[in-house]
Amino acid sequence: MLCVSSRGCYMSEPLVSLLVPIYNVERYLRECLDSACSQTLEDIEIICLNDGSTDSSPDIIREYMARDPRVRMVDKPNSGYGASMNRGLAEARGRYIGILESDDFFEPDALEMLVNAAEKHKAQVAKANFWLYWSVPEEKNELFEVVPKKAAGRAVNPSEEPDIFFAKPSIWSAVYRRDFLFEHGIDFLETPGASFQDSAFNFKVWACADRVAFLDEPVLHYRQDNESSSVNSPSKVYCICDEHAEMDRFLEAHPEKQGLWGVKEKVKLDNYLWNYERLASPLNDEFLQRMHEEFKADMAVGRVDFSVFEPWKKKDFQIICDSPELFKAGRAASTSKGALSKARCYVQEGGISLLVKGLARKTKGR
Repeated sequence: MLCVSSRGCYMSEPLVSLLVPIYNVERYLRECLDSACSQTLEDIEIICLNDGSTDSSPDIIREYMARDPRVRMVDKPNSGYGASMNRGLAEARGRYIGILESDDFFEPDALEMLVNAAEKHKAQVAKANFWLYWSVPEEKNELFEVVPKKAAGRAVNPSEEPDIFFAKPSIWSAVYRRDFLFEHGIDFLETPGASFQDSAFNFKVWACADRVAFLDEPVLHYRQDNESSSVNSPSKVYCICDEHAEMDRFLEAHPEKQGLWGVKEKVKLDNYLWNYERLASPLNDEFLQRMHEEFKADMAVGRVDFSVFEPWKKKDFQIICDSPELFKAGRAASTSKGALSKARCYVQEGGISLLVKGLARKTKGR
């Protein structure tokens, strides 16, 4: 350390490097940075990664830099989330890496709890729950339990207890040993203009970590009412496919992790179904065909392990492989009332033959 007071000087080796990716988020940025600067753990640096913002975000960052020497800005042309985060990883000097999205905000003791848990369990990662947060029409928090109940309060090897692979990525409710990330080459995919670039990062973290400390406590407020969030953009149809191609590349490059192919395929089904459900026609039809092609290819090379699938997920996977039209009709029928309305869904999608096929599959209990 350069000096004793964390607020009175610029630190050379802070305990935590907090990465804050920022792009045109002036509406929420002050609340975010207030929560970072007021952390009970003061031994931190706050790296604001300005990805070519065209609003007042850079000016807001400078306000905070003027009154807190722990805040600094990396000002870069717009190149996307992945490139910003990788720049942040390269700039970071802390023992741990934290992440705070610029429309979210921390609990005051978030970083202190996470670091204490990591130190106590000698863990490469410490992971906690979080709040789903709405500011309109009235302020509301709803607990989201991403941490497996049976794992709370102890260190876990995710490859041996893989529940965390299937939880929402939520990479910002955690801290990561910086040396662990660099040792395993864990970073972000830099596809320009892409979204969901936490997916492959998250998978690689759980695939490489053998000691993860889990906390029951919620540490962050995850905003749900930002209409500009990438999860609300239908233009990002195939970004999740790029993330899974990166997971494939990672596993192919690590023969010692071949046992995780089945886990990865279940993660893929979950992610692809989520993406399918958020898209409107005809985009969802196009994406369903992509799912069909990829799932069949994965089956052909032995990447699917149905022993890790719940029965209903196994059924969805098999139907998508066999007949995308049948899957779509079944999805529509599941929300229809009455036998006639359900039958009409199948007929509209593929005629009488598809209805007969659907009835035959139901009779077989598939």
